[in-house]
Amino acid sequence: MSTPVQPSVEPVEQQDRGTLDRFFHISARGSSVGTEIRAGVVTFFAMAYIIILNPLIIGTTADVNGTVLGVPQVAAVTALAAGVMTIAFGFIARYPFGIAAGLGLNTLVAVTMVVGEGLTWPEAMGLVVLDGIIIVLLAVSGFRSAVFRAIPASMKAAMGVGIGMFIAMIGLVDAGFVRRVPDAAGTTVPVGLGIDGSISSWPTLTFVLGLIICGFLVIRKVRGGLFLGILATTILAMIIESTVKAGPSFVDGEPNPTGWSLAVPVLPEGFGGLPDLSLVGAVDIFGAFTRVGVLAASLLVFTLVLANFFDAMGTMTALGKQGNLVDENGVLPDMKKALVVEGFGAIVGGATSSSSATVYADSSAGVADGARTGLANIVTGVLFLLAMFLTPLYEVVPIEAAAPVLVIVGALMIAQIVDIEWTQFHIALPAFLTIVVMPFTYSIANGIGVGFIAFSLMAVAAGKAKEVHWIMWLVSALFVVYFAMDPLLEVIG
Repeated sequence: MSTPVQPSVEPVEQQDRGTLDRFFHISARGSSVGTEIRAGVVTFFAMAYIIILNPLIIGTTADVNGTVLGVPQVAAVTALAAGVMTIAFGFIARYPFGIAAGLGLNTLVAVTMVVGEGLTWPEAMGLVVLDGIIIVLLAVSGFRSAVFRAIPASMKAAMGVGIGMFIAMIGLVDAGFVRRVPDAAGTTVPVGLGIDGSISSWPTLTFVLGLIICGFLVIRKVRGGLFLGILATTILAMIIESTVKAGPSFVDGEPNPTGWSLAVPVLPEGFGGLPDLSLVGAVDIFGAFTRVGVLAASLLVFTLVLANFFDAMGTMTALGKQGNLVDENGVLPDMKKALVVEGFGAIVGGATSSSSATVYADSSAGVADGARTGLANIVTGVLFLLAMFLTPLYEVVPIEAAAPVLVIVGALMIAQIVDIEWTQFHIALPAFLTIVVMPFTYSIANGIGVGFIAFSLMAVAAGKAKEVHWIMWLVSALFVVYFAMDPLLEVIG
């Protein structure tokens, strides 16, 4: 009598790994658990500056009632919203795209809505919530996915290249390698190299050395090269700061051009503390319509929707192409699901008073380091949540240590430029405008808008107007209204 064969039992760890692999499609996308974890950390450090920068933009501005949100409070809710939404996107959409308060969108809320239109902070955040609700409805209806499919391949490539240039520009500016020339200089040159044309600050020199280190590691194809680059540059920055005492870029309210841009690379005295989440729920959804009128409030919501809609669309397209996650038409699988989740970022951002949260172009740092699945997002999101309690810890890494990665990513993303038909000028001009307007205006939405309008008009000149999808015409018309928003608001008082 033969002995029955006992079924093999895998160790629990291997079973868990298999479940994790199947859920996030890790092996199917050519990645590994270790790579996803490491790349998730890279994405966090590439995005962590928003926890410092967002409070400086919206946490220090007084509204019509004299209310100031406060830097510690905004820092806490910024980390909360980023953590919650990044984890949600990783679990549901299963892509490695981090979500946090959108730069440009937060400035729009602070400068245009609170300062310009005289809204209170709860009223302004109420409009952000309405923006998110509309974005979610557009995604559920399938309209956002339809817009993705209506965009010609050349414009999708241009969006990817433009975002790469935009990311690189952010890195160069944040590191002080490129600086705005003061208006008092009386020159027509808007920006310059370093300080008076020289690399004369230790933080900027740290960035240059970090760029060399990261470039070397990428060329040598070192696994986790970008993560190691950030780590090595941070250690170098700490050694430099302990020696030269460069300090922060502002001391007692006065500028210190040779200081570190945001975080000073020194070990903090303490790592713990409970976050102040008092801003959560401080929202007045319909108050703006009473204060400035239905028409003016509606135009403000329209501005938010258009900027949010196309900022996220361009970023997701570029990240998908960078990670080889798109299909033959340049569209992400399960795009509708991803767009619905992303739309909730505005709702969560408004509800927490941290401004609209959207997909972050800086996620490209993690994608470049190997992130291909939502597991990387889980790591990034958990680190954001921990940052609420360990606030001083992320300040150890200065932006000058993370900025080299952004420049490296820009160099990688520009490879998509070969997918543009440069010999056809009616295609070349809109693509070119899309690419250059993004970094020059510091706005992904602006680049997409100018490119769409130019594409539609150049198609008419080329006798190809009938080949342009009706959605492209509709979006181009909406962008005309978007760019004329300030005059329209003045007309209606």
